[in-house]
Amino acid sequence: MESHVSIIGIIVENLDSTDKLNDLLHEYADYIIGRMGLPYPKRNVNIISIALDAPTDIINTLSGKIGMIDGISSKVAFSNK
Repeated sequence: MESHVSIIGIIVENLDSTDKLNDLLHEYADYIIGRMGLPYPKRNVNIISIALDAPTDIINTLSGKIGMIDGISSKVAFSNK
């Protein structure tokens, strides 16, 4: 299966859901290239970006599962290669 480099942008508005998010990301650790998180106290949110190298279905599944966590939203950007 062909893999793609992608970024998942995550906004965490419910800080009580971060344990669920971290558990989920741990399940997909083999596909994660890197992760960067920035707290934004002015808006009481955290902004996280996840770089992945994975097949499209894995990327979409992970993003969908992230979006199902209460108070967390995500969007995916795929590379053209």
